[in-house]
Amino acid sequence: MSAWAALKSAHGWHVLRTIADDAHGNWLGGAQILHRNLKFFGRIAYAPRGPVVDWHTDAAIVAALDAASAAARTAGAFALVVEPNTADEPRAHAALQKAGFVPFECDVQPRRSIVVSLAGDEGDILARMKQKTRYNVRLAQKKGVTVRRGDERDADLYYELMRATAARDGFSIHPATYYRDFLRLFTPAAGCGALFIAEADGHALAALIATAVGHEAVYLYGASADAGRELMPTYLLQWEAMRWARERGCTRYDLWGIPDEDEAVLEAGFESRHDGLWGVYRFKRGFGGVLERSIGAWVRPLSLPLWWAYRLALRRTSRHGLAA
Repeated sequence: MSAWAALKSAHGWHVLRTIADDAHGNWLGGAQILHRNLKFFGRIAYAPRGPVVDWHTDAAIVAALDAASAAARTAGAFALVVEPNTADEPRAHAALQKAGFVPFECDVQPRRSIVVSLAGDEGDILARMKQKTRYNVRLAQKKGVTVRRGDERDADLYYELMRATAARDGFSIHPATYYRDFLRLFTPAAGCGALFIAEADGHALAALIATAVGHEAVYLYGASADAGRELMPTYLLQWEAMRWARERGCTRYDLWGIPDEDEAVLEAGFESRHDGLWGVYRFKRGFGGVLERSIGAWVRPLSLPLWWAYRLALRRTSRHGLAA
C-alpha cells in the first residue's frame, strides 16, 4: 500500500486500485481510488490526480476511465470523481466526455498553480526568480535562519505552527493526528516526502512539507509562527525544498494553489487582494515559475437518482465531502 493510500485509510477512506490492459496484456493506465460513505447519499469515489495514463492516447484514456468506473460501481459508489494531473486541453476534455464524464461542479484541488523549473544549476534557478524573492532568500541566510529536516518527532511542533497560521489567515486544517500520520508515512523512511523547519535562535519560525513522485515535487503544506516573519524564513524554506527536489532528480517544483485567474488578472490584482488564495500568489509569483492550469474535477454518475440528489445538495452548501 502506498504512503498516500495508508494515510487516507487511517482517516476515513477506503482504497482500491485499478489497472487497464490492452488485448496483449500491455499496461494502458491505472488509478488509485478513494471511496467513503456520505451521509444520506451512500458511497462516493474519488481519484485524486488520476487516472495515470498517456493523455495523448484516446484508447488508453477510455480504457483507464472505464476500469476505474467499473471498480467504483462494484464498490457501491453512486458516482466517480476524477481529477487528472493533466493540462486543461480540448483533447483531454473530449476523451473524458467519450468515457461518460462531465465537469464536476466543485473542484477538490486548486486548478491553477505555479511550476518552477529545476533545470540548470542552482545559480540558474535563483537567476530565474524575481529580484526581491532572491534577495529574501539571502536575507534569511544573512539573518541567521537555518533549515533542518524534520520527521515524525516534530509533529507537535508542526501542528502548533499550523494552528497559528490557520488562526491568522482564517482557514481550516486537519487534526493533529493527520499530520502525525503523514510525517510517519512519508518522511523519512518512505523517501517520498520531507519536512523542512526554519529556525533562528533556537525557535521554530516556519515549516514546509513537500512530496515528490517521479520528476515532480509538490509543495503541499506550509505554516509559520507569528513571530520572526521579518526574517523571511518561508523564502529560505522554499529554496531548500527546491534543492531537495533537485537532488532527488525532480525537474519540476509545483508551488500548488493560486487563484484560478488568467495571468493578466493575477498581476493586476495581487497587490490589493488578499482573500482566498490571493494572499499566497504574491509570495509564489516571485520564484520564477510558469502558470499551469489543470483540467479540474470530472464526474461519471453511476446511480442517477442518488447523483441528482447529491447535486441538489451541492447547490445548497459549499461542502462536497471530498476533501482529500
